[in-house]
Parts: sequence; structure tokens; C-alpha cells
Amino acid sequence: MVPYTKIYLTAAYTGFISLLLLCFQSLGQDCQPAYVLNPVTTNNTIEWSKFPEFTLPFQIIYSGPRFGDTQSQPLRHGFSHIAAYSGPEPGSLKAENRAILWYGVATSSGNQPWADNTLRSPWGNDTAAYRSFWDNYASSTSDSQIICLDIERMQREDRDILALKTNTQIPQNYRNLSDADFLFAYKRDIRWWYTEAVNRLRAKGVKAAITSYSDVPVRNTWLNITSNSWQDWTTNPARTHYLTQDNSGKVGGSFHNALDFLSPSPYYYYGYDHPIGKDYLSYLLFNIESNTAWSSKPVVPFVWMRIHDSYDPTTPLITSFMAQATAIFPFFSGAKGLWLWENPAFPGNRQENYAPYEHFIYGLYRLSAFKDMFEGAYQLVIPQSARDLMESQTPVWRGVVKGNNILIAAQNPYAADNAQTDVFVSYQKWSRTISLKGKEVFLCKFDLTDIINSTQPFLSDAYVYPHVVSRELNVALTGVNGASEVEFSLVNTKGQPVFQKKIKSVAGQTKELLTLPVISSGIYFARFTTSLKTITKKVVVVQ
Repeated sequence: MVPYTKIYLTAAYTGFISLLLLCFQSLGQDCQPAYVLNPVTTNNTIEWSKFPEFTLPFQIIYSGPRFGDTQSQPLRHGFSHIAAYSGPEPGSLKAENRAILWYGVATSSGNQPWADNTLRSPWGNDTAAYRSFWDNYASSTSDSQIICLDIERMQREDRDILALKTNTQIPQNYRNLSDADFLFAYKRDIRWWYTEAVNRLRAKGVKAAITSYSDVPVRNTWLNITSNSWQDWTTNPARTHYLTQDNSGKVGGSFHNALDFLSPSPYYYYGYDHPIGKDYLSYLLFNIESNTAWSSKPVVPFVWMRIHDSYDPTTPLITSFMAQATAIFPFFSGAKGLWLWENPAFPGNRQENYAPYEHFIYGLYRLSAFKDMFEGAYQLVIPQSARDLMESQTPVWRGVVKGNNILIAAQNPYAADNAQTDVFVSYQKWSRTISLKGKEVFLCKFDLTDIINSTQPFLSDAYVYPHVVSRELNVALTGVNGASEVEFSLVNTKGQPVFQKKIKSVAGQTKELLTLPVISSGIYFARFTTSLKTITKKVVVVQ
């Protein structure tokens, strides 16, 4: 009997070790890139050749600096098209790899009211001159697969349009209109000009896919994203721009319908150290998710590796962790490509380290290891809208499901360097708690059939928002494996509770709005207590 006992214990031990290894593999499956980036240290250089060659199943257009590249290196490293030519290009490029960013659509036909940057008027223009210019331009685009019109000649807001009524350069018959009629006429007629530029290309036989820079239903915005609910952003036509509306104010119309895909421009207006600069990722994803909600057309956003000069005249490069997130996350929110743009005047006399560009390329490289997840039919997992993430300032995670696998991307833009953040991620019956270090971009694939979690319900995490409140406090609880009781208490800096309430946490996310009593203004702590753990968050109350 002794030998048999030994065999049994050995087999049991071996089985346990195998199961343990399987668990570790499932928790960290395919997480480590085969190539680890060593960023460039020399100024005004991108070291393309040190990256492995790779491809992605997206339209990713390169309009960045070339630094003397004669080998069309972007096409070997994740990009599908080039729009900033170097060396023997564009002649050396296949038509399927050529893209054009058409500057001056409205400003290259003489001194026209539409071209006037202050006026931007659809009235009194020389239609024949514009059509002649557009027709001639069309003849040079027949060998390109993508054309993006850079028009940027319309008054954006109603107040700006109405201000034209006092301008003597506007024909008197329009100035005599009521405000409502003037707005209607301006929007209708400016849409005609935008549409006509596209129509002239088509009339000349241009077959390329056409888009227009920044002309999308929900235009780039940052400061007022949380001013409206997510439902309002995605159902209220008043949140959409008139360029992509029909005459009745609904999304559609001649210009929107003439475009093959949409190109929002979520450039970063604030550096990471700015008080709201840490919202960069939710801002980026909001611009994608809001436009995919309004239109069935593919969304290919413009991205820039710099802080916009409207807010920082030095136009510095963004941080490396922002660059890598910019390359990865858009595809988890529904983007079908990216257009990486750079000011054509750069670098000029500027001397800069282009490591952020390499981190962007590295982000694409990391994504390429899982490119099969984006081929064919797949499903996006968006547990919370980008708008709501901006309000709660919580870690961002997104998933892609295909077959029995889920690919998870996660980042905590608000984390301190080297701080650990535990993030609960789930899809249907599958769930995990992943750990993030600092602001690293987590990217990992998991097997959905690998269910190794405990069946006991527990509270994984809790958040409060906004962080400065008056009488109403939003709480968001993340639960696992069913319902659990949570004791909520708001305590002052002396540890004295000033408000208490029982909350039930269910599997997934639970949101509740709490009405606070009249209390002294100051710093408080929101404490969430269960039988297994206590979570504490700081809150500032101003009453």
C-alpha cells in the first residue's frame, strides 16, 4: 500500500502544480511583448529599424516627420498609408498606400468671402473659380486611396454666425433676415460649399475614400464634456454640429452623406501637469465613442503627439505614456484607424527628442501581437462611457471579445508613478482583478472559459465623484459574484461619522446618488465597509 500512496500523492502534487501554473498563465497570458523598447536618445530622430516589422488590420495614416527616411519605414511598422512623403515618394508608393491631406480647399481660389478667415461667408463667392481649382486638383489625386479635405472655413457657433449680420460685407438681403432665418440660410449654404468640394472630386472620377478634417457630428471639446449626460450627448441633436446635419437639424445631410469616413480631431489641449490634463484618455475616447454613437460611418481620428499651440505656444511633445495610450485605446472604443499628424513646418530649427513617437509606434507594435482579435467579427466591451470616466476620474479599461478570448487594455491616467492600482474587469461570467503600475498601459489576452475566481460575493472597488461636492455625492461600486451589503459612512477628519447608509453592491457596477445632510464645509472621507474589506476615498464638501 505504501508505494500506491506515494504514487497518489505525487500525482496529486503534480496535478496541483499544473493547475497552479495554468492559473498563472491565464492571469498573465500573452502579456509580455516579444520586443522591449529602448527609446531614442538622439534629437530629431526616429529609429524605425530597431522595431520588428509588423502590420495591423486598420487604416493608420502617417503624416509625421520623416527625417530623411527613404525606405517608407512607416509601412513596415503598422501604418497602412503615408501622407507626408520622403525620398522617392510618392512615386515609389503603391496607390493603396498613398493618402493625401488636402490643405487650402477653401483658401486657394483668390480673395473670396469664404476664404476670409474672419468672414467665412458662403455668399458672394466666385463659384467658377472654386470649381476650376477643385477640378484641377482632382486630376492629381487619381493614384491615392485616401483623401482628407482640410477646409476649416465655417463659423462654428450660432453666436458667431449671428455676429455676421452686422458686417457690411454680408449682402444686405441676408442681413435683413430674422435671426432664425439667417442661421438657417448660413448653415444650409455653408454646407453646400463643403459638399460641392467633394462633389467636384467625384465628378472628375476620383474613387478614393474621402473624409474631412474635424468635420464630425460631435466636434472636439474638452471643458464641457461632463456638463451633459452621456445619454444627452448621444441622443440630443443639439449636441451635434450643423455641418453634419440635414436642413431639419438631424444628423445626415449632403455633406455628411458625401463622406466615406469621419475624422474627429481630439488633439491634446492641456499638458499632463495641467489640472485637467490628466483627463487626456477619457477625452480622446469620448471623441470616438460619441461620434460612433451618431453615425454608422467608420471613425478615423486625427491624433497629434503634441500639446496644441492654442494653449501652449511652445507646442511640446506629449509624455511617453500618453503616446502609447493614444496608439492602443482608440481601437477599443470603435475607431477603425488613426491619422497621425504633425505640423508640416516641424521640425524646422527645433531640436527635440522624439521618444513619444517611438512609444506611439511601440503601442501599435504591442497591439499587433493581438491583431487577430480585430479581424472578422468581434465585440467591444465598454463598461462605462468615456464621459462618465472623466467625471469619476477612475482608471480606464476596455475589452475586445472574439470567440473564447477577451483582450483587455487598461490604464490609470491619474496614478502616481510606481503606484499600484487594482482594477476589476469582467465580461458576462468571467472576471479578473488586474494590477497596474503607475500609468503603464496594460494589454493582455485572457481565456473566457478559464473561470478560477471564488464564488463568494465581494466588493472589488468603490469610487466617489465629483471630488468636490455640495449636497449630492455619486458613488460607484464594483461587485463580484452577486450581491453584497456595503456600509457607507462619511466621516470627518476626527473620525466621526456624519452620514451613514447601507448600499447593496451587485455583480458589475452599481451607481447610487446620495443626498448629504447639512454639514460643515471641509475634508471628509467616504468609507465603504464589507465583511471582507474597507475602501476609503477623500471628498471635499463645500456647503
